Amino acid sequence: MSAESVTRPAPTAKRSRKKNAGDEFELLRNVTIGQYIPTHSFVHLLDPRAKIIAALFLILSLSLTRSFLATVMLFLVILAVARLARIPVSYALRGILLGLPILIFIFVLQFLFQGWVEPSGAVYFEWGWIRVTRYSLQLIGVGLFRIASFIILTSLVTMTSTVTQLTHGVESLLKPFRRFGVPSHEIALINMIALRFVPTLAEEMERVMKAQASRCGDFGARRIWRPDKAAQAYLPLIVPLFIGALRRAEDLVMAMEARCYMGGDQRTKFIVLQSGRRDWLVALAFVALFVLVIYVIPWPPSHSFIPGL
Repeated sequence: MSAESVTRPAPTAKRSRKKNAGDEFELLRNVTIGQYIPTHSFVHLLDPRAKIIAALFLILSLSLTRSFLATVMLFLVILAVARLARIPVSYALRGILLGLPILIFIFVLQFLFQGWVEPSGAVYFEWGWIRVTRYSLQLIGVGLFRIASFIILTSLVTMTSTVTQLTHGVESLLKPFRRFGVPSHEIALINMIALRFVPTLAEEMERVMKAQASRCGDFGARRIWRPDKAAQAYLPLIVPLFIGALRRAEDLVMAMEARCYMGGDQRTKFIVLQSGRRDWLVALAFVALFVLVIYVIPWPPSHSFIPGL
């Protein structure tokens, strides 16, 4: 498979909810990062540089705010962008399924160790060294919505732009740093190829899991709650997965060399990005959103609008 990932049709909303025995091997349908879905929406027609700038300021807003209300509002903004891009919200949320173990791990760590951070606010439960406070619940909620927003936002960038557009966009944004010796073209190409290889690795993982299952390998979904059993089951998949990934990377390198690929400033471009008024308006809108969320709006504490806190 080349660096340009296979274009996948937009998922339909009506799907059968019946699960079969092979559902646990269908990883590719839950991998949203690296997929390109051509719905020809307003978001797809935007300049990739505007989308990258908007995503960057959304990430900064999510990273710098500590307000639960602001984090939830930014999460809803990301879902609204998904709707504007004509991508079903249910499909955009699928990317969280693969990140669910990380979310559970973050929840457990914050639940165990953030209860003794001062000022803790109201204390709801205390038993031994376990302590549940208002501040720890706020950190847990902010952390979960923040990680979920990062996953969905990264997926939206790749679902609404091709790898060529993203490569040219990142290279154009890094162009001012060339005078300091930063290889902007190489950095942009490496990052975009890495994103586009995520679905390829998921497909390779599916193939290896099915091969192991045919040899009586157990990959039941219940193992997610047993880290020792999960490590024992998935450890044999690591070596063939990396071997397959290295083989595909070698094929890509050979294909690029066979076409006399050369990076650097001497390389001409068939696609020249041109920004319009709407592109800059969208970028400025998200810059303004960042300023409002971080510096202007005085977000109220969580317990002032959530009953019981």
